[in-house]
Amino acid sequence: MSDPLQPPATRRVAVLAGTRIPFARSDGPYATASNQEMLTAALNGLVERHDLQEPGAVGEFVAGAVLKHSRDFNLARETVLGSRLDPRTPAYDIQQACGTGLQAVIAVANKIMLGQLESGIAGGADTASDAPLGLNDRLRRILLEARRARSAGARLKALAQVRPSHLVPDIPRNAEPRTHLSMGEHAAITARAWGVTREAQDALAAASHRKLAAAYERGFFQDLVVPFRGLARDQNLRPGSTVEKLATLKPVFGVKDPGPTMTAGNSTPLTDGAATVLLASEEWAAARGLEPLAYLTAYETAAVDFVHGDVADGEDGLLMAPAYAVPRMLERAGLGIEDFDLVEIHEAFASQVLATLAAWEKRGLAPVDRDRLNVAGSSLATGHPFAATGARVVATLAKLLAERDAPGRGLISVCAAGGQGVTAILERP
Repeated sequence: MSDPLQPPATRRVAVLAGTRIPFARSDGPYATASNQEMLTAALNGLVERHDLQEPGAVGEFVAGAVLKHSRDFNLARETVLGSRLDPRTPAYDIQQACGTGLQAVIAVANKIMLGQLESGIAGGADTASDAPLGLNDRLRRILLEARRARSAGARLKALAQVRPSHLVPDIPRNAEPRTHLSMGEHAAITARAWGVTREAQDALAAASHRKLAAAYERGFFQDLVVPFRGLARDQNLRPGSTVEKLATLKPVFGVKDPGPTMTAGNSTPLTDGAATVLLASEEWAAARGLEPLAYLTAYETAAVDFVHGDVADGEDGLLMAPAYAVPRMLERAGLGIEDFDLVEIHEAFASQVLATLAAWEKRGLAPVDRDRLNVAGSSLATGHPFAATGARVVATLAKLLAERDAPGRGLISVCAAGGQGVTAILERP
């Protein structure tokens, strides 16, 4: 008999496949698509391509969204019920801003590793087009007061407080509640602190488009992307993007300071989309004849004090948590940057990627070989539906490792709102 107090032996977690819909710019082709509709399309693509329809095929579905309507309550479970996955598949929501998709992967992986699941699907969806609108807070308080009133007269007295200004809805704010600065403004502060140049940012952005276009042209995404609402490729992709063209754009962040460097071209646009990824034990994969693309072997999260910390010098900028998470993870794994064949850094902004690379070097890590960085393009080209990006990156990196047909490692780094970061390692033995 096993000792109930003894920790269970852990198992390797295989990344088997991923499917997403093409990402679209906000207020475009997916303007009327809900989080659930997009996530269901991505999930159905995965289910159909890998014959996961039968009862009990998948142990659990974990997903989330950052911008959620009240109708998105129980989003993951409702997505299962509307999909071709077995309706008896348990599901739950998770949310950690832009780290949501990767945290969903980690949640599934942990259960597989401990033997609590044999297989699971992780993912995420977000729509900037169909963002929830809330009642003006003053109007909400008046309506609650009227609901609590004990008489018709008291209700009328409460409702008489309504003014035209109270009818203006609250909309989601692209700003941190504690600083009232947008993510772009925070990134501009960090870019200035680390001395990131406009030329370097534009070069990184142009490379992201060029690499993504090349990956599509060689058919890399054929089994990773399913068409949706008339799109077969990411709508934000600009194959002809060049440093010269990007140099003509006006700065949009940090413009109150001299020499602003951040433009719409070297920043990620608001985006709609969804992505999923299939994870399993080696035994489950073998039983179904599925070859693991890679294995998830380590992960680490971190957070910085972007409100009171060392923000002016760039150390604790809003998007700099991966600068702490990655060195900790690599130390625990006994690895250095030079041990990685591929590096995937989520491109919220070109400046944030460049500041993160500089911070890793400052903390003693080797420089990242640019030929190994985001080799199939990343968020600057694909776009960034907040909760979907993590699943996109995991599936992309796993396939990149698999097609090398040799042992290799890949590093994932995702920054997130609230001064957070989620990082992970994929390996192919």
